[in-house]
This record gives sequence, structure tokens and C-alpha cells, in this order.
Amino acid sequence: MLKWKIAFKILPIVVFIVILKYLTHRLDVDFMELNALFTSLVAGTIFLIGFLISGVLSDYKESEKIPSELAASMRTLLDDTLTIYKGKNSQAALAFVEFQKNLPMMLIQWVYKKESTKAMLAKISSMNDFFVEMENEGIQANYIIKMKNEQNQLRKILLRIDTIRDTDFIGSAYAIVEAMAFLTALGLIIIKINPFVVSVFLTSLVTFLVTYMLFLIKDLDNPFDYSEKGETGTEISLKPIHDFVSDVNELNYDESYKVMLG
Repeated sequence: MLKWKIAFKILPIVVFIVILKYLTHRLDVDFMELNALFTSLVAGTIFLIGFLISGVLSDYKESEKIPSELAASMRTLLDDTLTIYKGKNSQAALAFVEFQKNLPMMLIQWVYKKESTKAMLAKISSMNDFFVEMENEGIQANYIIKMKNEQNQLRKILLRIDTIRDTDFIGSAYAIVEAMAFLTALGLIIIKINPFVVSVFLTSLVTFLVTYMLFLIKDLDNPFDYSEKGETGTEISLKPIHDFVSDVNELNYDESYKVMLG
């Protein structure tokens, strides 16, 4: 049913427009005749919707890579830590493994907006304490540098997600499309088309299509909007991160150093 989520959401709007159309017909105030100027307005609205969705879709396709990049970075960081633990029997590395088992779960809480960005960045920065401990234990610098790079990668991806979900795509473009959609709906209400059944059909069809596309664009514009019901249709799938959480929960690094990272 997720694919019909937007359709159900806009159904009250379409019903409201049809009721207004019926009332204008009954009161005989549908005085406007269908003309080329109005059809140009509809065509212009559709053109602007196409412009918006092309821009939003390109950003959406780029955003689809982010959960995989996050999971890959966390897996690499965990793999390096386990290698240090296996090779050096480092207690700092062991503590760092425990830290990383909690990190993806906190990350999921953050994308659901149950944790603040400030707290998430502080969590990533606290990795420095483990790096210092490992350096004090004599762990080779190249391992620590590599893990620092993964820490920086995590921070960059985190800030990128935060920027995407807090920034709208060209707000002025949304404003003009919404204005044209409103004028189109108003025109459909007061235009007289015979027979009336055809008029109702065209009014409901055009209203449905234009409104649906506007809601779809707004949903695609924020592919990380998990704050209410998690992943519902147009949000980017967090499957790579969920898979990593599952693998980490099954991790057994004390049994013959056999590590299953998925």
C-alpha cells in the first residue's frame, strides 16, 4: 500500500475541488469558456513540474548511495579495529569494538530524528579517545591514520545528510508551481464544459495529476525524512545500515578470532 500513500493523501483535495465544481454548476457561476490561454496555463504548469522533478530526481539518485557508503565506512572501521585486536591483543581496540557496536544503532536513531546532529557529531569525535589509547599501546600509525580517515568520512556523510534534509530544492520554483496549480484548479472550477459529467472527470483528473506530482516532488526532495513512520515509500532505504546492525549484533570476536562482517 506504500505506493498509494500519496494518492490517499491527496484524495480529500480532489474531492474538495469536485464539490466546488458541483456547487458552481448548481449555482450557475461557471461563466468561463475553455480557451487557448487556459490550456497554455496547464501546459506551463506541467512544464515547471517536469523541471522540478528532473532536478529533484538527480539529487535523489545521488542520495541513494549514502546508506551504502555509511555502512561500508563503518564496516571498514570495524574490520581495521578487529585486525588490531587480533594482531596486538589491544585492549583499546577491544573497547573500540564495543563502541562501534552501539554506533550504527545511534545513527538510526539520528536519521529518525530521535538524536540531535550535535550529539551524533560528538559521538564520532569521541573516537579520538580510542585512537589515543591505541597510540599509547604502540599500535602502528598507519592503522590509526586509516581509521581517522574513516572517521572523517563518517562525519562528512553525516553532515551531507543533515544538509539534504534541511534544504529545499529552489523554494521560489515551488512557489510559482504551487501558484500555477492553484490557478489551474480555480480555472477548472469556473470553466463551463458540457456535458457536466465530462467537466467533473476532467477537473478531478487534472487536479489529481498536478497535486500528485507536487506532493511526489516534495517527498523526493527530502529522501531522509524518517521522523514519523520510518521508511515509507519515497524515503531512501536504510537496508545496508540495518544489515550492518544485524551483523554487529551477531559478531563474535573472541571465538578463534573468526569475524563475520557480512
